Amino acid sequence: MSDFRKLGDGIYASPQIGVADIAQAAQLGVTLVINNRPEGESDDQTPGAEIEAVAHAAGMDYIAIPVTMQSLSQDDVSSMAQALGEAHGPVLAYCRSGTRSTLLWSLAEAMRGREPAEIADAAAAAGYDVAPVRAAMDAIYSARG
Repeated sequence: MSDFRKLGDGIYASPQIGVADIAQAAQLGVTLVINNRPEGESDDQTPGAEIEAVAHAAGMDYIAIPVTMQSLSQDDVSSMAQALGEAHGPVLAYCRSGTRSTLLWSLAEAMRGREPAEIADAAAAAGYDVAPVRAAMDAIYSARG
């Protein structure tokens, strides 16, 4: 069963999805699925290629931006910001628990010019805590000038 959590207009974060969850995503109008989970992270995860095939069959775009908290880089944040900016409708980002997707989304939103406090409030309303990246969000937002 899907656990899509709305982070804001047109953006959902979710724990690991399966191919059956794509139908629910389609009902929400999702046009882009972002996989933030490295392949082979656990034995019970649905391979990204399977999610990608079903998403494409449903008319959705798919992109993989696999991250761990140890490997999260500026390039990952930039890739997420670009994907969000180029999406043609609602986006569903997923990882093991939804937390990494939310943290990456938070940093990307700060890069795109959204106030960090507003981002933190939106994440909290969806049940996620962005405290692990809050200082980075503030720095990214401030660096925009």
